[in-house]
Amino acid sequence: MSRPPTPPRPPVGRPPPHAVQVLDGANAGTGAHVRSLAEGLVARGLRVTVCAPPGAELMYGFTGVGAHFAPAPAGTEPEAAGALRRVCADADLVHAHGLRAGLLALTALALSGRRRHVPLVVTWHHRGHARGARARLVRFMERRVARAATVVLGATTDLVDRARRCGARDARFAPVVLPGPAREERAEPTVPVAERGRHKARAEVGAMGRPLVFSVGRLDAHHGYGTALTAARAWRHLDPSPLLAIAGEGPDRPALQRRIDAEALPVRLLGRRDDAFQLLAGADVALLSSRWVGRSLLAQEALLEGVPLIATSVGGVPELVGGSALLIPYGDPDALASSVTGLLADPDRRTRLASAGRARATTWPTAEATVAQVLSVYDELTDARQR
Repeated sequence: MSRPPTPPRPPVGRPPPHAVQVLDGANAGTGAHVRSLAEGLVARGLRVTVCAPPGAELMYGFTGVGAHFAPAPAGTEPEAAGALRRVCADADLVHAHGLRAGLLALTALALSGRRRHVPLVVTWHHRGHARGARARLVRFMERRVARAATVVLGATTDLVDRARRCGARDARFAPVVLPGPAREERAEPTVPVAERGRHKARAEVGAMGRPLVFSVGRLDAHHGYGTALTAARAWRHLDPSPLLAIAGEGPDRPALQRRIDAEALPVRLLGRRDDAFQLLAGADVALLSSRWVGRSLLAQEALLEGVPLIATSVGGVPELVGGSALLIPYGDPDALASSVTGLLADPDRRTRLASAGRARATTWPTAEATVAQVLSVYDELTDARQR
């Protein structure tokens, strides 16, 4: 694939354009995306500053790809906005990732008196799931950010629609590339290597001699693991019974573990695992049971690895996977159970889904395409500003 054209260098004596990336540090996929974006922008001649919580630099290594890192204070919102105001003093454009980051950027630009002069791009990666009074506050924040941003980029089409309903002047679809090694570096390994990795992963979770259903996610109501446990009751008497292994932590862990113990469910909670997606290689089926998700990392990893995927038909999942996964309604344990048992009983279908998943993954945007799209937005906004 040919590289996108490098923008012309600024005239001699004029510094290159300065793009400030604002990250609230709430999501690993978002942080990895910002690192990839920063690397591509620096390679194309821009100055890039990433403003994020202090720990983000240790986790993502922004300076290692040529960006400047400005730690945001861990204190109050005014303190964080004040620090960002200083970072944005000479910014040509500010790009915030997430709702809270968008609000911080708005406040910082207002404090500096530059809100009307500096374009603000806000990428919506996710959707809020608060309830009650908190939900009303989130809706207010969404409307404020959508209406104030110069451009809102949505990682899924339903996020673009949501931004438009909130009053965005300009909302565009901008899918986010999967963080991690480039796809050309993730070619399917030879059979012996793949089998060794598979056996090691299955041994790690205690699934030798039995089918393995694998999931990764936060243990909270949003991710639908209560429904998954109910579904597991339908296959607990099979011989051998499939094991549902879930990597992740969260507030619902005690309640989920009590159900597992009381109902003798074939489910194992693995806790937080840095090697979660390595363990996915040993699975017979990957499971995504969330109420809403954008460009799910689990779904992307499953398709790339050729692991058949069962997922709820929500958010950005249908447009991400196309026909290469089994889609089920959210919160339907019968549909989940029948899909799992049916797929485990049909190895030919699993093979077809694995092949379809790998083929689907080749249609996703590359890191270069993602950078090129964002850079075209930057060029459009900065050109309009100069006219």
